[in-house]
Amino acid sequence: MSEYKVATRYAKSLIDLATEQNHLEEVKADMVLFVETLRSSGTLSAVLRNPIVSPAKKTSILTALFTDKVQPATLGFFKIMIAKMRSEILYDTAKEFIEQYNLKQHIVKATVVSAVPLSESNRAEVVAIIKKATDGNAILEEKVDPKLIGGFILTVGDRQFDTSIANTLNKLKKDFEQKTAAQSV
Repeated sequence: MSEYKVATRYAKSLIDLATEQNHLEEVKADMVLFVETLRSSGTLSAVLRNPIVSPAKKTSILTALFTDKVQPATLGFFKIMIAKMRSEILYDTAKEFIEQYNLKQHIVKATVVSAVPLSESNRAEVVAIIKKATDGNAILEEKVDPKLIGGFILTVGDRQFDTSIANTLNKLKKDFEQKTAAQSV
């Protein structure tokens, strides 16, 4: 079975457990903390993926790092995955948990790239547009790219809306080139 499928199944099991214990929000926060910790610590990530490091050592490392920072259910989940020799997919499982949580809570991730930082009113307007289009709440990631000149590029899931001036200029350039090529024939 692929690692993705296994991570998805473990994430679903943890969501079910957290929901049953009324700790879904807390466990989601734990998963975010875990993902951020692994992203910032290449060493920890390497240890968890290393088959030479014993499960007992991996368990003691995670216990030392997370005992006072995560729910007991989360720590127990880490221990179970390590005992089942699945520590190499802990990161993928945590990311998948966050994705499934977002789906369950109707939270949509969106990215907006603009030429200048968004004002509060522009940000609120973009979030409102996303909320209306998706019937969900939006987590908005903002990026600045001065090459856009003006306007913005909004990406929600697999859909992209490009209202940038740079895109408009590129379209005009292509139209002009096509018309020029057609006239020269």
